[in-house]
Amino acid sequence: MGVVTDIRSRSRSAKLAAGVSCEKAGRSGKRNVSLFWRIFSLNAAGLVVATALLLGPVTVSTPVLAGEALVLLAGLAALLAGNAVVLRIGLTPLHRLGRAMSTADLLVPGTRPEVSGPAEAAQLIATYNTMLDRLQAERAAGAGRALQAQERERHRIARELHDEVGQTLTAVLLQLKRVADRVPGELRDEVTLAQEATRAGLDEIRRIARRLRPGVLEELGLASALRSLAAEFTHHGLTVQHHIPGDLPPLAPEAELVLYRVAQEGLTNTARHADAARAALTLHPLPGDAGVELLVRDDGTGLGTAAEGAGIRGMRERALLIGAEIHFEPAPGGGTDVRLRVPAPPGDRCADRTGDSP
Repeated sequence: MGVVTDIRSRSRSAKLAAGVSCEKAGRSGKRNVSLFWRIFSLNAAGLVVATALLLGPVTVSTPVLAGEALVLLAGLAALLAGNAVVLRIGLTPLHRLGRAMSTADLLVPGTRPEVSGPAEAAQLIATYNTMLDRLQAERAAGAGRALQAQERERHRIARELHDEVGQTLTAVLLQLKRVADRVPGELRDEVTLAQEATRAGLDEIRRIARRLRPGVLEELGLASALRSLAAEFTHHGLTVQHHIPGDLPPLAPEAELVLYRVAQEGLTNTARHADAARAALTLHPLPGDAGVELLVRDDGTGLGTAAEGAGIRGMRERALLIGAEIHFEPAPGGGTDVRLRVPAPPGDRCADRTGDSP
């Protein structure tokens, strides 16, 4: 996963450089007068006109006559109105930038403010857009490293649970079986209860180990892993229907892991917090080999106005890691839809473009 993260970082850096070049090209291709020269030109024009009138036939009497006062007031009003219009046009892009900055969220990629307005404002907006792209790229790289460390720790814990705790409980279970064959009849029921408790604990340890390290994903692929996940949650009081075709487009291992973890977290949230009776797990390819879309839908209480918890933030970070889009929406008829769109691997898209070129 580390190599993929580095490749993504380089590609994002290239995109940032290309974006800056495009913005510079746009500014150089179209003449954009700065706010300073707009205000200065307007004030200079007003002063030149006033001076020309004073040097010409227009005079100011002492005391000032009513007609002369009206002319002076009209000129002052025109000059103030012109200044107001110039300042309004020049500061509107800055107000738009302020609104964009107040609603920016690195985990929710959104539209960037349009690079427009006077030269100073356009340069500031372009710099902000470049900074936001760089921060998102660095956030994705940092999240990738953190998630890689998390997956390694999950694998280590799962291995220790299986190898250490699981083997210990298995030995205890065998020992209890030998004890049950030798104890008097009045103690046999208690030993049997101890056996059942040990067996239940061993099953729980194995279940936790499977959730920490989805071996079925590594061994049988994404489709089988998602079907097994749906069956696992169905056995714990939630009816989960799944529609997962076997002919899925090729995906990177990191994308398959993100799809599995998002489905796992979505069903976990449904089972714990949604008070739902049914859920649906759907995975289907997008038109034009553009990738795949995962949908986790339930008939529960919905998200409401509650703040996003660690589970939803974690899903957003995982989606950002592979350049996917994730949305949390109300489901038709009530409940919640978790929709994850994973793009096709860049190599496949490049190959398609190469194949289409003459």
